Amino acid sequence: MKKTYYLHSYGCQMNLADSGVLAAAMEGAGYVPVADPGQAGIIILNTCSVREKAEERALGRLRELAHLKRTNGAALCAIGCMAQRLGSRLLEQIPELDIILGTERLFLLPELLAEKNGAPVVDIAAGDNPAWAEYPPAPDNPFSGHVIITRGCNNYCAYCIVPYLRGPERHRSPEAVLRDVAHLAAHGVSEVTLVGQNVNSYCSDGLDFAGLLRRVAAETAVKRIRFITSHPKDISDGLIRLFAEEPKVMGHVHLPLQSGSDRILGLMSRGYTLEHYRRRVDRLRQARPDIAVTTDLIVGFPTETDREYAATLEAVRQIAFDAAFMFRYSVREGTWAAQNLPDDVPEATKLERLAGLIALQKQMSYDVNQKEVGRVRQVLIDGVSRRDRTVWKGKTEGNKTILVSGGADLLGRIVPVRVARADSWTLYGELKV
Repeated sequence: MKKTYYLHSYGCQMNLADSGVLAAAMEGAGYVPVADPGQAGIIILNTCSVREKAEERALGRLRELAHLKRTNGAALCAIGCMAQRLGSRLLEQIPELDIILGTERLFLLPELLAEKNGAPVVDIAAGDNPAWAEYPPAPDNPFSGHVIITRGCNNYCAYCIVPYLRGPERHRSPEAVLRDVAHLAAHGVSEVTLVGQNVNSYCSDGLDFAGLLRRVAAETAVKRIRFITSHPKDISDGLIRLFAEEPKVMGHVHLPLQSGSDRILGLMSRGYTLEHYRRRVDRLRQARPDIAVTTDLIVGFPTETDREYAATLEAVRQIAFDAAFMFRYSVREGTWAAQNLPDDVPEATKLERLAGLIALQKQMSYDVNQKEVGRVRQVLIDGVSRRDRTVWKGKTEGNKTILVSGGADLLGRIVPVRVARADSWTLYGELKV
């Protein structure tokens, strides 16, 4: 049991990518993954700190799992962004913790486990740790995986804690990225997602992000390529052209807008206007008419007025996003906004605005998805429906979830599916024979 581990990630795609590398490091040290924390000798939570709610979820789960240390003798480990932010303060809330590792130290976990005896270990030292690059990533599942192309962020948006926790941008060499993609493809992975806090700013050995994508498409056997996350101020014409020219690059871009008000965007230090954002989306849709555009939106940012909230609603109507992640503003200690702006939008107003935004986006997603009905999509089948184990589940080129009836052995295959109907969140289709 001591050589088994349970690893769960909260938060963004970068956390998932970090967990893939850590899993490879753990297994390289002889540890075996298990799906049940009750069967694990090592319990690891890769935590998120981007919003207060994300930290609350991780803390709640750590408290739930603490009993396994007492009953089974399991080691309890908190790693990642919340661990980086709180450090030894986490022990005040979860005294059962054995190891707390920050964003650049988490890859040392196998080594620390081998050496540990006695007191809790807390390591949130800053600075890049090259140990992580030694391990080709483990896939998320047999069919898809993440490859890190950059670490850190240089944008310092007013509300965001991430640059303070992950440090400045560091870009991997094209050869390192190609090696990891080739490794995943050799292990049967069909779809790879390239990950960075801002992939659009990638630059290494004279190669920009569009150039990196072209090399991945040309020089590896992977069948489908995705990426996340894009910053609107940095998305290039070369990248936009790539959507029209490279069939391996899937027709989906996640492009956080955050607000429809130029004044609020300025306070957020986002570096673009709504008009710039809309022009980029228009160019993307010209290059690839069926591209899916998803976004992030925040309501209740300090000093946001009713009129500025209405501007966000109007932007959602006009841009017609396929889907959105929507949040109310929460203060993040250490950010520019926390230090310089009053959290002056009442909580009840934030919740009311968020509910209105969610209701609007639900309708917009429904309307957009109706246009999918009758189309044939190439779907990577990656599992079965949670509600009906006889129905397949997969992802379209636009990263939409689709449930598929028909076929006996589709798992892991990319198959043509005709969309029969759709709701706001899910497509429903039939295998096209």
